[in-house]
Amino acid sequence: MRFAVLFFGCFLAYGQTADPAAAQLAAEAEQKELGQALTEAAGSPTDFVHALERHLAKYPASAQRPQIEKALAKSALDNNDRGRTLLYGERVLNAEPKLDDLALIDRVTRYLLDSDDAEAARKALVYAKRYEIQVEEKRSRAAEGHMSEGQWDEEVNKGKSRALVLEARATGNTGAIEDAAKIARTAWETLPNAEAARELARWLSKLNRNAEAVEYYANAFTIEDGRSTEADRGRDRVHLNELWVKLNGSEKGLGDSILVAYDRMAALRKSRLEKLRKRDPNVGMTELIDFTIPNIDGTGSLALASLKGKAVVLDFWATWCGPCRVQHPLIENVKKRFAEDNNVVFLSVDADDDHAVVPGFVAGMKWDHKVYYDAGLMSMLKISSIPTIMILDTSGRIASRMMGFIPERFEDMLAERIQDARQNDARQTGTPAK
Repeated sequence: MRFAVLFFGCFLAYGQTADPAAAQLAAEAEQKELGQALTEAAGSPTDFVHALERHLAKYPASAQRPQIEKALAKSALDNNDRGRTLLYGERVLNAEPKLDDLALIDRVTRYLLDSDDAEAARKALVYAKRYEIQVEEKRSRAAEGHMSEGQWDEEVNKGKSRALVLEARATGNTGAIEDAAKIARTAWETLPNAEAARELARWLSKLNRNAEAVEYYANAFTIEDGRSTEADRGRDRVHLNELWVKLNGSEKGLGDSILVAYDRMAALRKSRLEKLRKRDPNVGMTELIDFTIPNIDGTGSLALASLKGKAVVLDFWATWCGPCRVQHPLIENVKKRFAEDNNVVFLSVDADDDHAVVPGFVAGMKWDHKVYYDAGLMSMLKISSIPTIMILDTSGRIASRMMGFIPERFEDMLAERIQDARQNDARQTGTPAK
């Protein structure tokens, strides 16, 4: 069971008591009872929750109550259990004002805003502002998840926009509609997306600024946004129709207005990407061959597209990875096999979170080849373990992924896969490999 391990062997005495021995016995008895209950749950999420709730009912003063309630909140979140997410989520968030759990804050806030209840909105507003503050604090941190700096900044903008949308809804639900519209507009300006456009349109329509509301519902309907569902777009279409007819007396011209919005959103996306890519060329890239990776010495970068027509071996490693050190001389041996072949390229890609340690490590190892930072490649390729080697064929497609390695077979295996990658296009196009 996912959380069961949290509770085996972790129960403490109940606190100050005149008889420490008795308290210890009581804690051990409680531990044994809960351990048995979790064992009997046998991997069932439902039984797991019931076991924990029965335990809290029997032992309301349990020293482990905070940990148990965290586990219940997490389980409720995973299972989309609205009632328990609110019950335990609010308890956890109120008990730990500095808890960095954006997923929990987001879900609790959204559930509170399911209705237009003003009291629930006031509670949601507190969480939404907390959400915004915690998201913004991440902006100054080093990029996580092997994102580039630009990708990380965009991820923070996404989170901030979501937080502001929730603030707008909570603010509007308390009756401050003008303020709600202002906050929703800030969400849109932070990151133009369907949710922010939809929220701004909602409050503009309540202010009877219907022409503007139509524009933003059309934005929401047409903007490229993976988080927007067909149901969301269906509701946008309904609102568009209602407001358009209210303004114009019929649906005539609505289709043309939607086409204009589509062109407007396409131009906006293009403009934003152009600005973002001046800072980070990999922002918004979804194809491996379109990535650019920087040298660790800061002297330049390499566009992978420039290697099209060649088989490319990407070696992902890190300074702290022992197997990577063992594998490195084996890769060097394979390089020698292809030393005379200009159509095979080997790239060393560092996967360290802390870039500061890399140049010194490379110098200490006396490596004489260029080394690059991953610049978001690992995130895009969903590489979760190293060493990993990716081999691209001559069209830039992934031909092979080697995770880990077998030392006695590694050199031959890598050489064989490189040869296979070189033949990949020949098989698909019918043209002979170079």
